[in-house]
Amino acid sequence: MMNSSEPLEGAPLIAPSSTDHPLFDQVVEACRTVYDPEIPVNIYDLGLIYTIDIDAENTVSITMTLTAPGCPVAGEMPGWVADAIEPLAGIKQVDVNLVWEPPWGMDMMSDEARLELGFM
Repeated sequence: MMNSSEPLEGAPLIAPSSTDHPLFDQVVEACRTVYDPEIPVNIYDLGLIYTIDIDAENTVSITMTLTAPGCPVAGEMPGWVADAIEPLAGIKQVDVNLVWEPPWGMDMMSDEARLELGFM
């Protein structure tokens, strides 16, 4: 019997975002205003935001991770993200889900983030 928590064969580890939603770019920009206190790069460019799902009712569901499970702001970061997105015009509700799978890695950073941190 398969373990139900195992991802389906061929299913992406990270669900796709609602990139075609009219509010998507504004939500991304809002995420870019949130910074990991230990790293001078915003959480979006760090690759900590896995999925931005916006439904027809303009409810935003964010799936995100942190650079490490022991991150000192683990309890606060989801609230910061919700606080950044909720004021946007048209947003009904924001749900932020913190996950540890797949684990975050340096390869998830944008080129801008790598450049900023001196990895390029």
